[in-house]
Amino acid sequence: MSEQTNDNPDMQEQIKQTVSDNEIVLFMKGNANFPQCGFSGRAVQILQSLEAEFVTVDVLSNDAVRQGIKDYSNWPTIPQLYIKGEFVGGSDIMTEMYESGELKTVLSA
Repeated sequence: MSEQTNDNPDMQEQIKQTVSDNEIVLFMKGNANFPQCGFSGRAVQILQSLEAEFVTVDVLSNDAVRQGIKDYSNWPTIPQLYIKGEFVGGSDIMTEMYESGELKTVLSA
């Protein structure tokens, strides 16, 4: 495997493919069954409470994915939520959208 750089085009392509192949993707620390940080756990709880079917990608299992998703979205923190190929935001934005009802609307659109 080639050396990983911050501008890894293969990783960017893999991320793009994951985001476009799945309706809802959460890049997080850990997975839905075992979140590895409080923010990721909160994001999972929000999606589960809205009965959303979503795919998770564990950024802790691959440093290239961890850096790659930050480069892909130009967003510095994890978790990151994508719905229908569009970057929605991190835990804080998800929480605000959940509390206002906007996230439920976006998910059911």
